[in-house]
Amino acid sequence: MAIKIGTAPDSWGVWFPQDEKQINWKTCLDEMAQAGYEGIELGPWGYLPNDYKTLKHELDSRNLQLVATTLVGDLMSVEKTENMIEQLHMMAELQVQFDTAPYVVLIDDCYTDLFTGEILRPVELNEQQWKHFIENVNRIRKVAKEDYDLEVVFHPHAQSHIETEEQIERLLKDTDINLCLDTGHHAYCDGDPVAFMKKHHDRIPYLHIKSCDMEVKKMMQANNWSFAEAVKRDVMCEPELGVVDMKAFFQVLADIRYAGWVVVEQDMYPAPSDKPYPIAKRTKEYLDGVLSQTMNMSKS
Repeated sequence: MAIKIGTAPDSWGVWFPQDEKQINWKTCLDEMAQAGYEGIELGPWGYLPNDYKTLKHELDSRNLQLVATTLVGDLMSVEKTENMIEQLHMMAELQVQFDTAPYVVLIDDCYTDLFTGEILRPVELNEQQWKHFIENVNRIRKVAKEDYDLEVVFHPHAQSHIETEEQIERLLKDTDINLCLDTGHHAYCDGDPVAFMKKHHDRIPYLHIKSCDMEVKKMMQANNWSFAEAVKRDVMCEPELGVVDMKAFFQVLADIRYAGWVVVEQDMYPAPSDKPYPIAKRTKEYLDGVLSQTMNMSKS
């Protein structure tokens, strides 16, 4: 079972290309390497260096591989989709120079304001809106594949138009797109990531790993917190601590002979400078242990 464990700038509290609350990118890369990760996602476009020579040097000097990029935007909007395609072109020109990074992780914008909780777009799409949504997803996927031979994997996300298992099932039925399953977001939206992975593993070549603290979610609902406020209070938590049964999940990976990246992507914003590294190191050690135990059980 050839599973590699990577991480992402999100696990260091990085949500934006530039933000005074975020950690310096060099420190972020240093701590990713020190915590023992092998690969990373690029994160928000413009946070890490976006010219090949600089990025290649910074990653090589830390024995890190680039494994994916991320594209986020309002997939209800044709205009915003055009903007996303423009960004895709810029990212892909960089990405294709790394033969270790075949995936573009596509995420629909939240329908709420992250910080106020105000509803900005329809929570549920009508038939016409769904049709346009699917058309925009397919446009992005087509550009990535035909122009750059990159695979777009769709990332269901809390408070977006693809968040519940029912919505994910509909996306899988209405498109050929594969998924980046995020165990934390899936659990947050009352899904069962273990059963879902078992059922749909042939459509899930890439994974985000974290868990969810459902007690914090209950407080979020009771107090009408925004998603960012809930994240600040660790609604998304370390794999060992939340509701997701990680040992059962990794057993599914063993059973299906999953061979690919599992990327720790623990939502954390804002993050005090001393918070991400200990969590990242503990998480890597925990997942290494679960992976080793699962492999040993599979051999016996």
